[in-house]
Amino acid sequence: MIRCVKCNEVTGIAKSGKPRGVQRYFCRHCSYYFTLPQSTPSCPDPGPSRHHATITDIARELKISKSTVSRALKNSNEIKKETRDAVLTLAKNLNYIPNHFASALAKKKSFSIGIVVPELITDFFPQFIIAAQNAASQEGYEVVICHSNEKFNNEVDIIKRLFAYQVDGVILSIASETKTLDHLNAFSQADIPVILFNRVGNEPGLPKVLVNDVEGAFAGVEHLIKNGYRKIAHIAGPQHLQISRNRLKGYQKALEKYNLEQKPEWIFYHDLSHTGAVNCANQLLDLKEKPDAVFPVNDPAAIVLIMEARKRGIQIGKDLGLVGFSNDSRSSFIDPPLTTLAQPIEKMAEVCVHLLVNKIGNSEFVIPASTILKTKLIERESSVRVL
Repeated sequence: MIRCVKCNEVTGIAKSGKPRGVQRYFCRHCSYYFTLPQSTPSCPDPGPSRHHATITDIARELKISKSTVSRALKNSNEIKKETRDAVLTLAKNLNYIPNHFASALAKKKSFSIGIVVPELITDFFPQFIIAAQNAASQEGYEVVICHSNEKFNNEVDIIKRLFAYQVDGVILSIASETKTLDHLNAFSQADIPVILFNRVGNEPGLPKVLVNDVEGAFAGVEHLIKNGYRKIAHIAGPQHLQISRNRLKGYQKALEKYNLEQKPEWIFYHDLSHTGAVNCANQLLDLKEKPDAVFPVNDPAAIVLIMEARKRGIQIGKDLGLVGFSNDSRSSFIDPPLTTLAQPIEKMAEVCVHLLVNKIGNSEFVIPASTILKTKLIERESSVRVL
């Protein structure tokens, strides 16, 4: 096998006479004439090249047009049954798989959606991804799943890559470090829809799908109050996140309604990391004037508090009431089981995909600025005050 000395191609090489008795070659790829030094052997055969069966292969084998093959593969009734069966049989024998990228190029759509989440450790985001993937598949879309690991710079890089991949839309829950959404401007300028969910920013023009965090937090704290707890602390999330502010607001509204004292020193902020939750739990348990109940911003923080309290011999429920938020799978197995606010994760995912796909298919479709879903209080032993 001869390889072009200029472009290094091995196909499209033709003989072009023997001037002065030396074989000359012509490369159709780069239009270059060359000879091989007598001392240089021809390149070894690299073996068979990898080849994926195409519509062209099927058409050539059956001596029919590519358009006929394409329609037969789609089970079009315009194609005779015999031809359709022959195409489907050969496609199966050749292990033919449709070229998604070629189809996307022809239709000027990638039929893909980017889903960006901040972490994959807690239950919430994996459950959301599974539900969103199912919903997208039913609509004929693939999903590109990315996670930022709670880092703003990672989120920026991911958004750039998704834009380069030409996804048709993005569903995003921001990282704990994210304080600006300027990195989404490229999508806005290109009229590519973006929907924020769960953790959202305050920027106008970006639609949001989330639960009523204020209402849910209020219900959780009110439940503690009705169970006899009066000195209630709060482990909050980062102050710049709307989800943290709204859950803090719900906590404060409940204390205000029942005329209970609000102590700034009973509010602890953490970065949503495990280490941050441990630090907040120990700061809270070290207080001289100790609260008799706590409402953490999420279940992971509540579960950490249960573990740290157990080390000190503090009984959850009797000594310290507790209500979490999110209904993490561990919340029903921890000892004691954790009272929590459940979020409709599957519905949230389906709503995000439905709104995004409708916008992709019709640029005139208007996505609501905010879609608010309800939480549900699940009562367990952590909020039962045994006197």
